[in-house]
Amino acid sequence: MSTNVESQPQMPQPSEQLKALQKLIGRWRVTGGVDGTVTYRWMEGGFFLLQDVDLIQNGIQIIGMEIIGHLRPFGEPESPALMSRFYDNQGNTLDYEYEISGDDLTIWAGAKGSPAYFKGTFSQAGRINQGSWVYPEGYGYESTMAKIEE
Repeated sequence: MSTNVESQPQMPQPSEQLKALQKLIGRWRVTGGVDGTVTYRWMEGGFFLLQDVDLIQNGIQIIGMEIIGHLRPFGEPESPALMSRFYDNQGNTLDYEYEISGDDLTIWAGAKGSPAYFKGTFSQAGRINQGSWVYPEGYGYESTMAKIEE
């Protein structure tokens, strides 16, 4: 019995856009308008990046989890954007869109172009990300992430 390799279904692969988030992998100390740690890790298969959050913001401890990747409803192609949903111990669910270009990371609150976003730059061999969260009406804060564990 012969098998035709061309007739075999192609297994999906994680996108290059998603793989560019590899520089987030590890445990980070976050300071600025929030204080604490975040840890990024790949879900088995590499199609989703998971973030575990343990932060203090305005005196409130935020424990949460975020799942980052392309949306791909059953039987459909994946979305072009890298989307995420964040869940926390306060009962919030927040949606974001991630963009990474070279050393620049932008996290849009909601969809790309939102007036609320984070923009930061990786430096020092990718071990520091410094930037700020911007919110409408001038609210926001500076934020620095320093890698403390691979």
